[in-house]
Amino acid sequence: MFPLLFEIPLFGGIKVYTYGVLYALGVVAGIWWTTREGRIEKIKTDFILDLSFYIIVGNLVGARILYILTDWRRYAENPLDVIKIWEGGLVFYGGFIGAVLTGLYYIRKHRQSFLRVADVFMPGLALGHAIGRLGCLAAGCCYGRPAAAGSWWTTTFPPNPFSLAPADVPLVPIQLLEAGTAFLIFLLLIFFRRRKKFDGEIFLLYLVLYSVSRAVLETFRGDSVRGFLIPGWLSTSQFISIVLVIFAGIIYYALHKRSRRTLT
Repeated sequence: MFPLLFEIPLFGGIKVYTYGVLYALGVVAGIWWTTREGRIEKIKTDFILDLSFYIIVGNLVGARILYILTDWRRYAENPLDVIKIWEGGLVFYGGFIGAVLTGLYYIRKHRQSFLRVADVFMPGLALGHAIGRLGCLAAGCCYGRPAAAGSWWTTTFPPNPFSLAPADVPLVPIQLLEAGTAFLIFLLLIFFRRRKKFDGEIFLLYLVLYSVSRAVLETFRGDSVRGFLIPGWLSTSQFISIVLVIFAGIIYYALHKRSRRTLT
């Protein structure tokens, strides 16, 4: 809705984009919550902050790479656009995969339990994601498919040279739906975090909750840069969602079985 937050009249004009500000706020909120959880779980704050830094880097790189792959023709013609992440153009699943791989390396390097640390990070990730999706609404990226005109629940973007959404078209407010879903997942995770039966349960619960919700909400997306494995039927994110649910189910069964064997 408001892609350009303000402009500073220095050096020809420095533009501050709402997407970048909300992304940063999401990161700060996620780290704040994670350090809070870390203190409860007796994980040092310095370790969490250092790990968070590397995860952020891995997240940005992974999210940008997957976005570029889904719209590679544009970036082949305009290579400098690759670095313009403040204008939008990050794919959550790419960022998540990049963050997990980076975190796995860093945690193992410091001889910590990946599953235990991942459980601490997941609620903060969901909270940060909820805020970040509001940045998508501001930038007009990740917009919904056209909806019936006059519906009270639709979103219509006004003409704006910085917006990525089509102007004056009633759209499904998918960014708000995804933000609300992410916040609901955050609430569910903090509810179950004290009730978990084994390390890794919160991490796997997040994978299932987010993957299922993303696969469903993806059907209401209208942006064409998502990439489709089966045009009109299966997007890249839906395919990743299916793989993650299967993966989480297998790992959950193995960890649950191991925890029951340990208790007996």
